Amino acid sequence: MLITEPNLERPDDFYEALLAAHQGLTPAQSHDLNARLVLLLANQVGRLDVLKAAFAAARANLEGMPR
Repeated sequence: MLITEPNLERPDDFYEALLAAHQGLTPAQSHDLNARLVLLLANQVGRLDVLKAAFAAARANLEGMPR
């Protein structure tokens, strides 16, 4: 089951670490980093049903947003 309620331990520290990971990268390198993170985290989750639910939830939140 996909957890959609806030569940991050120390979310502010996570956000700082995410920004630091992107610091000094080109936009292309940032996109590559994000893709690698997705694959690493997907491997950590390990369940296709949960990952598909996450894809659907993320995509649903994009509908109607400007490009």
